[in-house]
Amino acid sequence: MSKIKVMDEALANKIAAGEVVEKTMNVVKELVENSIDAKASIIKIELIDSGVREIKVIDDGIGMDRDDAILAFSRHATSKLKTLDDLFNINSLGFRGEALPSIASVSNVYLKTSDGITGTELTIEGGKIKEVLSADLKKGTTITVTNLFYNTPVRLKYLKSLYTELANITDYVNKMALSYPNRKFILKNNDKELLNTSGNGDLLKTILNIYGVVVASKMLKIAGENNDYKISGYISYPELTKSNRSSITLLINNRVVKNYEVVKAILESFHTYIPKDRYPYAVLNIEVDPFLVDVNVHPTKMEVKFSKVDSLLNLIYETISNKLSAKTLIPKAIQDNVEDNYYKDLESKDLEVNDNLYDYQNAEESKQEKTKKNLTEITFDFSNSASNTKDNGHQEVEEDARIKNMYPIGIVHGTYIICENELGMFIIDQHAAAERINYEKYYHALSTHSKNTIDVLIPYKIELPSHEYLILEQNFHILDNLGFKYEEFGNNTIIIRSHPTWLPKYAPLEAIKKIIDIIIKEEDFDEEKFNEKVAITLACKMSIKAGDVITLPDMTYLINQLKKTKNPFTCPHGRPTIITYTKYDLEKLFKRAM
Repeated sequence: MSKIKVMDEALANKIAAGEVVEKTMNVVKELVENSIDAKASIIKIELIDSGVREIKVIDDGIGMDRDDAILAFSRHATSKLKTLDDLFNINSLGFRGEALPSIASVSNVYLKTSDGITGTELTIEGGKIKEVLSADLKKGTTITVTNLFYNTPVRLKYLKSLYTELANITDYVNKMALSYPNRKFILKNNDKELLNTSGNGDLLKTILNIYGVVVASKMLKIAGENNDYKISGYISYPELTKSNRSSITLLINNRVVKNYEVVKAILESFHTYIPKDRYPYAVLNIEVDPFLVDVNVHPTKMEVKFSKVDSLLNLIYETISNKLSAKTLIPKAIQDNVEDNYYKDLESKDLEVNDNLYDYQNAEESKQEKTKKNLTEITFDFSNSASNTKDNGHQEVEEDARIKNMYPIGIVHGTYIICENELGMFIIDQHAAAERINYEKYYHALSTHSKNTIDVLIPYKIELPSHEYLILEQNFHILDNLGFKYEEFGNNTIIIRSHPTWLPKYAPLEAIKKIIDIIIKEEDFDEEKFNEKVAITLACKMSIKAGDVITLPDMTYLINQLKKTKNPFTCPHGRPTIITYTKYDLEKLFKRAM
């Protein structure tokens, strides 16, 4: 019985239709999505000259009978969408019934298909069926597209280089393989194999097939859900980043999509863990009731809109942030040759291999603790919960258990503190470490609106250009909220009589000037962003610098304070504070271990 029907006009008119064939990737995308909708378990994509000369897609799906094979090339003919209600509950990748007729109209198409009962061959030229024959009964479908754009030379002229076309196809097939790890994908160009996944349902192994062992070994598994959404997938350790967003794969109910808000939520989760303009690797699948997501907003079906989007963004942010905050994120200076062991791990039933790759806490504890002198300790005002506060209102911050005790033994180039413990050698960037400590101190004081102030012996006079003073005058309330006591003094001048106690004691005037500069430059004031800028700026400018001379007790104090921060692994700009040479790394360097 035929499954494919032509939509009625009212339904067809409600679809976000449009030309879908602009480049070779569009052809591959539509044919591969049809194969997935046909429940294929193996999908082969074979290209000649990046698909410009020929694109062949072979699958072992349910196939079509003779009538469906012919009708499939009619406009708005589909088996996936029959009524208007179906448009709001889309569970298939394709649904418009436009792809095959659009492809056939600008190329020559050969179709061979069988549903196991009847076999059919079609030859189509420029959208017109030239020949219909019987074929063998091997279940599945093969579609071969040749002479693409032969009858639309303008479109052919604007194809990119063969390399660019192939790169676009490869990127798309990679993302489809990540979306459907339970399907086997094989991609070839001019008989050269570019991708071959196992199709065993293991997402991490698919990541390995696509990105390689180094990336796969540095991925963290994530999962979370709320009343509306369920998310799962992998994110990279912060040390592993790229200069563009191509390493982020978003999936909605296994459909590859693009969504700026979701990407932004992922990046905000990595805030201060990675440098600005760097992007993590991520594969994130979002499961949601189809009624809550609209995929019918663009002809490519790549753009989507969500209902209850805030619920989704909060879930993503909390899930990734909690995962990162629970992990030891000290990168190794020397990367292990993990390939052989990693492949063995992938063959085992338990694939949780990389959550502990950098977890040095699992190393054997030393039987005897080294002794060290107890130095003066300061507890910054990092309030997380009322239950952990002392009588003086200050937070009693515990040292981060993710970092083992380490003992400084010296400094290199006046910048890098050398430490050791039973696990190996650690190198700490003194400026990055001090930045992290001060950033969290300042950000906490700003976000909790600490109003404790101190009077200055001689008031600070700050004079500004008239245009800057006018801006500051409009934003005096910001200084009020921060706790400054000031008054206007003549033209374009204010004097500061008291300031918050959290300002650096050795350079309060410089800090005040930087805060005023930020106020002047802020176009649309947002308290959270303002607090962030102030905290980062003060932390960067007011911390010890590379080359500043510090003593061994200073180093010990710095390390102890770093362990009390929420994220001791990176500075607020995302640069690492600590790297390590494990004991085994050192033994390999000196050929004590082979």
